[in-house]
Amino acid sequence: MAIVFLQEKKTQKNLIFIFGIALIITVFVIWQGFFKKEKTTTLVEETLALPQKEVKINFETFKDPLLEKLQSFTEISPLKETPGRENPFISY
Repeated sequence: MAIVFLQEKKTQKNLIFIFGIALIITVFVIWQGFFKKEKTTTLVEETLALPQKEVKINFETFKDPLLEKLQSFTEISPLKETPGRENPFISY
């Protein structure tokens, strides 16, 4: 009988130890998630402070003779039949 009681106490001590570790981890996660203040990042402020580059588009390239020689594709007419099969998962 004494061995059984010792085994139960050992199991109970292990469970208390595991519960304690789980409790500490839970408290740490809650502390980090809810109570810790966020650090302000200066990256956003730095990118806003940078001078904005001006975008210049050269529209003269559209007047190039090589581009004027290009032809558009012929329009593809829609299918007259319904595409596919009624049940595509059955074998042929």
